[in-house]
Amino acid sequence: MTEELQQGMIRISDDVVATIAGLAALETPGVAAMSGGISEGLAKRLSGRNAQKGVSVEVGQVEAAIDLRIVVQYGIPIQEVSRRLQDNVREAVENMTGLNVVEVNVKVEGVAFKDEEQEDPHRVK
Repeated sequence: MTEELQQGMIRISDDVVATIAGLAALETPGVAAMSGGISEGLAKRLSGRNAQKGVSVEVGQVEAAIDLRIVVQYGIPIQEVSRRLQDNVREAVENMTGLNVVEVNVKVEGVAFKDEEQEDPHRVK
């Protein structure tokens, strides 16, 4: 017995891609916050809309482009943080959505000093 399965269209919204990118960015060592003040704590970091602050995306049928605005921790080389951030975001979005991420642009908008950062015991350093 042969059954033909009809495949329908799969569309992933810009908000979903932005949330995935934002959460992956916040998990990157050296990233203190997304620009727009998302360093309030894990609960707010995990709520959808807050994870999108500092993230702009363009999502097509099979490709995505991502722009990130971040604040880095003082004393950590910005180039290293930015490269690691690009890799983490690309990997997370591609693995979760199947989209080909054609570019991850990073704009560093600030530097956070230790006393400005709110400690988060769940943050990977």
